[in-house]
Amino acid sequence: MFDYMIVGAGFAGSVMAERLATVYGKRVIIVEKRPHIGGNAYDHYNDDGLLVHKYGPHIFHTNSQDVFDYLSRFTEWRPYQHRVLASVDGQLMPIPINLTTINQYFGLNLTAFQVEEFLQKLAEKRETIRTSEDVIITKVGKELYEKFFRNYTRKQWGLDPSELDSTVIARIPVRSNRDDRYFSDKYQVMPLHGYTRMFERMLDHPNIKVLLNTDYHEVKNIIPYREMIFTGPVDEYFDYCYGKLPYRSLRFRHETHSTERFQAAPVVNFPNEYPYTRCTEFKYLTGQEHPKTSIVYEYPTAEGDPYYPVPRPENAELYRKYEQLAKDTPGVHFVGRLATYKYYNMDQVVAQALTLCTKIIGMRRRELLNMQVEGHA
Repeated sequence: MFDYMIVGAGFAGSVMAERLATVYGKRVIIVEKRPHIGGNAYDHYNDDGLLVHKYGPHIFHTNSQDVFDYLSRFTEWRPYQHRVLASVDGQLMPIPINLTTINQYFGLNLTAFQVEEFLQKLAEKRETIRTSEDVIITKVGKELYEKFFRNYTRKQWGLDPSELDSTVIARIPVRSNRDDRYFSDKYQVMPLHGYTRMFERMLDHPNIKVLLNTDYHEVKNIIPYREMIFTGPVDEYFDYCYGKLPYRSLRFRHETHSTERFQAAPVVNFPNEYPYTRCTEFKYLTGQEHPKTSIVYEYPTAEGDPYYPVPRPENAELYRKYEQLAKDTPGVHFVGRLATYKYYNMDQVVAQALTLCTKIIGMRRRELLNMQVEGHA
């Protein structure tokens, strides 16, 4: 008898399994439909010996010391600050938009003090900020919005920014200095030996068993367990009884080139040309030295594995129905991006899993205490 069956071996499921097994001595079985652990963060060495991220780039960054310290138990780190260029009008310019971007695009030589006033003149006032279009236009105006954001968002989400919740583009800052880092978090690192190695160490415990290439539907009535932790799509768990929650998916085109460097930055965005959104060169991320280099192009699609919950009010309303069902389902706990229909970063998923684990154990202890009290009554 297992104490917990965990569906999914990504960040949410693996963190839950490790904590329940290591700290609380629980027996856990992880059921994963893919042939590997690590979820979308899975990385591997390709036929040329290059370390690549199978499902597109995963850049670790966090402001949470608790999350950083926790993951540090399972990996050493490589310092890494992510940088992105956008291909606009035949030029490669830093994104997020900063002082360099403004000067390069407009052919100016503004200082940090001057650029703030310049951006204020470009910005358009909106009485209310409801959509992603509102967010950008009130920061940088219509021209930069059209050149850098609108078509990229259309490709990525299959929707115009005017149809998307403000939270989507609000994640991207606009800077008046020359800081060209994509993130500004306190901790910006990459696992020294890759994500998969980190997951292997996380799950290397005698109380944890992992079943790969397995659909949990096929084993949930065969393998005995007390409770379930579900990290897959919440609508799938409930057989889409209220309809399907919309997700965006991705298709990847991996290539290896016989050159040490392929492009001028780790990631190059293509907001306006080509059907793909961006191209990533993995050696920047991994620090690997190799005579060849490996890249991946990303093509957003409407069909395929669910990657990104689509943040629109009607989708949030539909999710609330599933959320209530989840709350009313005894013995099943929902955690992770897909199970809670939230556009979480990796560190946010780790934090959510750590919190849920503590909550579950606290609930069990209270139940046992109440049973003991009732037994003596």
